[in-house]
Amino acid sequence: MRAPGFWDFWLLLPPLLFAGLSAGPPQSFSPSLRSWSGAPCRLSRAESERRCRAPGQPPGSALCHGRGRCDCGVCICHVTEPGTYFGPLCECHEWVCETYDGKTCAGHGTCDCGRCKCDPGWSGDACQHPTNCNLTKKKSNQMCKNSQDIICSNTGTCHCGRCKCDDSDGNGLVYGKFCECDDRECIDDETEEICGGHGKCYCGNCYCEAGWHGDKCEFQCDITPWESKRKCMSPDGEICSNRGTCVCGECSCHDVDPTGDWGDIHGDTCECDERDCRSVYDRYSDDFCSGHGQCNCGRCDCKAGWYGKKCEHPRSCLLAPEESLKKCQGSSALPCSGRGKCECGKCTCYPPGDHRVYGKTCECDDRRCEDLEGVVCGGHGTCSCGRCVCERGWFGELCQHPRKCNMTEEQSKSLCESADGMLCSGKGSCHCGKCICSAEEWYISGEFCDCDDRDCDKHDGLICTGNGICSCGNCECWDGWNGNACEIWLGTEYP
Repeated sequence: MRAPGFWDFWLLLPPLLFAGLSAGPPQSFSPSLRSWSGAPCRLSRAESERRCRAPGQPPGSALCHGRGRCDCGVCICHVTEPGTYFGPLCECHEWVCETYDGKTCAGHGTCDCGRCKCDPGWSGDACQHPTNCNLTKKKSNQMCKNSQDIICSNTGTCHCGRCKCDDSDGNGLVYGKFCECDDRECIDDETEEICGGHGKCYCGNCYCEAGWHGDKCEFQCDITPWESKRKCMSPDGEICSNRGTCVCGECSCHDVDPTGDWGDIHGDTCECDERDCRSVYDRYSDDFCSGHGQCNCGRCDCKAGWYGKKCEHPRSCLLAPEESLKKCQGSSALPCSGRGKCECGKCTCYPPGDHRVYGKTCECDDRRCEDLEGVVCGGHGTCSCGRCVCERGWFGELCQHPRKCNMTEEQSKSLCESADGMLCSGKGSCHCGKCICSAEEWYISGEFCDCDDRDCDKHDGLICTGNGICSCGNCECWDGWNGNACEIWLGTEYP
């Protein structure tokens, strides 16, 4: 038998050296069965992985508890979450010990691989209980009361001014300084899983994974998380205007009215807050707009003779209200063409400061010259009072059609066939691969003349209230406007 040599020493070293190896060995040190850095491992891959796997775990399971890499049978721990990982198999995490009042081991012990080692005179899972108590029972109970003056929230018992939460099942679902958190509320009655297996429970409330919703994450959305977020996006770019929660693309507004009747906050994206219309907010009062106007999605539309954010200021005008409206109406069917505010016979067009809306009665709206991408007259003309004047060689409502075409008739028609095989849905003609919808039926639109603009919502008799574009049955509102018919103004205040 030969005497123990240098290589035998290295074979015996790892089990001795790394029993307490922490997460960060020096990079120049290679704790593995290698002769030198970069040398091949002397263990087979299967044996190396076996040594890095927790006892009893089958082949293919996580190595080093998923918290490190296996280097020739030795775990090199790394950090994937806050805190430090350590132990021969990276099984220990300094942040997994119990806490009390925000302190690990209550500040009366040290964390040793997930368990608190209490200082002398202290005991408990989080070292929160003193061994000897010099408090009276009255003083102890007073220290155990929560904000509602309930001792340990009725889910625990008081020991020397500290709550010991109920844990009959041994699962630790009741916790908190006053046992105020009861994660048993998160258990799904049918599956008996926490949050139905589709979320995390924090202090008795389920926080669902993307695509799931419900009190216990029991319902699955039929749209993607991105689409849900997009549908809940309010005009100011916030989710449900920061006044509600988004559930599968629909906003559930926070109703501040305790009666449960018509809430103060409403709208598709909770953009309307009627409280803004009240001179002095009182949820039991109906004193909207100082009694001199109508509340429209949190904005006051003042009656003639009044102005101000809440119609609180009287305005002196020598014109009678009927005469004032007549001056503002002109040849239009609506005062200020439905695009402005009439005050003492004069129109203030809105959006305020938008040079595209102008005229004595706001009759000119150059936004009508823009397509959905905001291109004016297709880039082939100029806009004059809401109508495109096309350059030579172009025609169409938005100058979108070239007069000359280098396609064959067959090529052109093949691009104009709708889903039913008809040319432009039988409601238009084909020119250079694009459909020109019949002018006799003004309401026909769409790439293949397959849309009916009469399906778009109206307000005051106008499609999209004149504040947006009807796109195949749906109103695409211009900036500052919202609502099914673009009837709600959410932009800056009226000047």
